[in-house]
Amino acid sequence: MSTEKKSIGIVGARGHTGAELIRLIARHPALELVFVSSRELDGQRVADHMEGFAGELRYASLDPAAVAAQKADVVILALPNGKAAEYVAEIDKVSPQTLVLDLSADYRFDSQWYYGLPELTRDKWRGEKRISNPGCYATAVQLSIAPLKDLLAAPPVSFGVSGYSGAGTTPSDKNNPEKLRDNLMPYQLTGHMHEKEASRHLGVPVEFMPHVAPHFRGLTVTTNLYLARQVKREDILARFHHAYDGEKLVKVLDDAPWVSQIAHKHHAEVGGFTVSADGKRVVIVATLDNLLKGAATQAIQNINRALGFDEFTAIPLDA
Repeated sequence: MSTEKKSIGIVGARGHTGAELIRLIARHPALELVFVSSRELDGQRVADHMEGFAGELRYASLDPAAVAAQKADVVILALPNGKAAEYVAEIDKVSPQTLVLDLSADYRFDSQWYYGLPELTRDKWRGEKRISNPGCYATAVQLSIAPLKDLLAAPPVSFGVSGYSGAGTTPSDKNNPEKLRDNLMPYQLTGHMHEKEASRHLGVPVEFMPHVAPHFRGLTVTTNLYLARQVKREDILARFHHAYDGEKLVKVLDDAPWVSQIAHKHHAEVGGFTVSADGKRVVIVATLDNLLKGAATQAIQNINRALGFDEFTAIPLDA
């Protein structure tokens, strides 16, 4: 690894994922955080908001032109959906050599951008400078389905439950702890963005039904798959072990994983593998921390690969 550090900036750093990114970048030996853009925290020291962060770096309110003018080696866009384009346009114009990673859904359907779910898309990497980071639910859904997609007899159906950090920091019913207390809140039960995303990148239609629960972080996706022929449980397990045993951030379990055990972990877990009596239906459970493997950790994987570093640099594999 080169001793010269690469400069990196974050736009939209106030959110939950922005905070996780700052923590990961701070421990990265080859990345130097040179700006963090946030209107709400403009002028405040990052160290005053991030425990363990050293230095005098301050949040700044940077418009697209100001972000592009930084000419950083890497820019992470951690903005709500629909807000990335003006920043990308300015960077394309002023600093096209900058690596841009977008955390929103804005470019997940754009074939000019690399879709970075490393465990499934490494062989599609073509040295792109524009990377679209997958959605949290879409990551879990795809990891659950990919090893069996050639055996499907019908669209898989995924039932998702996420902690309310997935709803962001802008106040709404979906991140209101009082309204979520003793509750499970269904929303956008057809046509969810992650349903479209998983369908596009798997190449098979997926049906997805999301819900928000009272816990803060971590998500569970339970997926029902109808198979075109009878398959034994051990054969299904063998497919998943073949797909993921070489992966540091995907663990295949015999039992169904619990969301309470995935919080603050950087990997995804896939397990359960319950097969119907006729062998033509299997139910699979996947969990991950929506702020880490579902967002910030996956972003660091993609940035590491794009810059030529080991993919897992700065990612605590034993956390």
